[in-house]
Order: sequence, then C-alpha cells, then structure tokens
Amino acid sequence: MKPTAILFYFLFCTLTAFSQNLRSTCQKINELNNRILNGSIKRTEAVKEFSGLMVQLKAEAKIATAGNWMFPLQGYKTNAIGGTNGNGYSDKGYNYLDGNKHSAHPAHDIFINDKNQDDIDDRSLQAVNVLAVDNGIVVACSNQWEPDSKMRGGKFIWIYHPAANIFTYYAHNREILVQPGDEIKQGQKIAEVGRTGLNAYKKRSPTHLHFSAFKIVNGLPVPFNPYQQLKQSVKK
Repeated sequence: MKPTAILFYFLFCTLTAFSQNLRSTCQKINELNNRILNGSIKRTEAVKEFSGLMVQLKAEAKIATAGNWMFPLQGYKTNAIGGTNGNGYSDKGYNYLDGNKHSAHPAHDIFINDKNQDDIDDRSLQAVNVLAVDNGIVVACSNQWEPDSKMRGGKFIWIYHPAANIFTYYAHNREILVQPGDEIKQGQKIAEVGRTGLNAYKKRSPTHLHFSAFKIVNGLPVPFNPYQQLKQSVKK
C-alpha cells in the first residue's frame, strides 16, 4: 500500500472512531435525559453523570457556528412568537433536574395558522417544518408519544451547539426526523410542528412549537431567554 493510501486509511479510521465515540456520548445523554424525565434517577447521581457526559461532549463535538440564528419555523417570522415582546417566557423556579415535573415556562411558544388543529398550515395546506437554529448535534429526542401520556414535551429534540456551548429544545412536534448523534446544519429540517404533549394536545391549546434555550452552568442546563436571538434570526 502506498504511503498516501496508508495516510488516508489512517485518517478514515480515526474519523470513524471519533464519530462513533460522539454518537455513543449523545446516546448516553439521551438515556440519562429519559431517566431524569421519568424520575428514575437520584438528583445527586444525575448531576454527576450529566456533568461527566458534558466534559466528553465538549471534547468530542467540534462544530462551528453558522452565525445569526435561523428562525425555527419555516415560512414564519418573529410575529408568530406568542405574547407581547416575548413576555410569555418565564424561567423562575425552573430546574432541569425536576424532569417532567418542572415548573415555570422557560420557553417561547411559536404559533402556526391551524384553526382546525390538524397540524396542517391553513395557508399552505402542508405541515410546518421545524428548523435547527444553528449548527449542532442532536443529544436527545423522543419520537414516541401517546395521547394518554403525561409527558409534557411530547415528541421533542435537544440540540447541543458547541461553538456557543448552549442547548436548544424543540417540543410538541408531530414527527421527529433526527436521532441522537446526528450532526445538524443550520436550517436543516429536524421535525414537523404538532400537538404532542400533555397540555399541547388539549383543544384549548393552539398548535405551536415550544422553543427553549439553555446555557451550561456548573455542568447542567440552565435556561436563558433567547428572545433577542430569535428577533435577529434569519427567515427561511
């Protein structure tokens, strides 16, 4: 084998192993997130495990930012954000470790035109695409939810954005199109807007995307208000 061929083979094997390690780390985060959601892990254990996985994730995930965010709903713009000037956001009392029993609403609900609540846009007569706001990697998601489930997020996605060291969270989707370990490009379709989740499924709730953002503080996700990033985002 020629030296150049040996070099290319070595690089291929190295990159493949690196990619497999990263996917494995994301799968472990996904499993941990599920245990936190259903309350099957002690908080002290969850803190230790999550912090350790974050160290691995930061070391393995080397993805550059694309710049300004892209608005997470294709065909929509910032006037679809609920409330006035983003006042629907409230993170007081929220703790990630509370799982499915967390309090507060550390998110912006972004509403679509869907008067008959069939998950279809009334103007385009198509499902509305959920887009990744920036380059990142999927660390947790669920494509399983039944109407009798008590899980509030329904079908959800967590994406880690290494360049900014933050997570974004997309909930209540009708369909998830990614899995843990997938590298995502800004503007990529990751889901379709839906009505899954304990409260989102009820008739009183207009069809919307529940969008949150989290900084990593002491190894754990802590919510911050991403309203300004959404206001400055680019429409697709």
